[in-house]
Amino acid sequence: MSDAIVHYSSWAQSATGQNIELYESLKTGQRPLLFVGGVHGDEPEGVRLATEFISWLQKNNKSLASWALIPCLNIDGHSKNQRTNGNGVDLNRNFPSRDWSPLAKGPRYFPGPHPNSEPEVQALVHWIEDHQPAVIFHFHSWEPCVVYTGHPGRVWAEILTEGNPYSAREDIGYPTPGSLGQFGWTEHQIPVVCLEEQEGCDLELVWPHFQRGLTQIVQVEVYQRLLGLRR
Repeated sequence: MSDAIVHYSSWAQSATGQNIELYESLKTGQRPLLFVGGVHGDEPEGVRLATEFISWLQKNNKSLASWALIPCLNIDGHSKNQRTNGNGVDLNRNFPSRDWSPLAKGPRYFPGPHPNSEPEVQALVHWIEDHQPAVIFHFHSWEPCVVYTGHPGRVWAEILTEGNPYSAREDIGYPTPGSLGQFGWTEHQIPVVCLEEQEGCDLELVWPHFQRGLTQIVQVEVYQRLLGLRR
């Protein structure tokens, strides 16, 4: 078991050729926890949470569970404060899940010409299929809640609501075909947990809202206990 953190500054490229970063601290025999920020480029709260979390991990990585973190998947959208990537595609509707649909309620939700068409999604899908993470977490902003896809995700979601007034729930309230949640759970039986911060929240408050839960779930004893509950 190693506590080393590997940083890939150009792990993947965006639709416009920008570099996408990934940090890993993988342990032999442990399925990693995967954390993803910036799926939607106009949700800076998620990127801020990922950035604060990697800073904490870099200082406290000794004897933590296996993990990987992508600070900002949609680097194109983030640089322009737009939901979609450089091709105008909503990455969270482009995953190759069985419910992927070409329909969109507006341009902001364009799912792409076909599932898995976008380089950002292709890179993440490849990583997930190659590493088979135990749980996937992605960081967003809309209204405060923690949404889990797949019933084993409930225990993880409930820990992430500790220290804040947010609720854990199984349904965000509307269909999300081709989303990361649908891909992870329906295609691979990997529970997916979506952390939704308050849209427009003071960025200084984002990490304090979720620090307690995030720093708990990467502790080896908590990781092992929650995976044991899944059996």
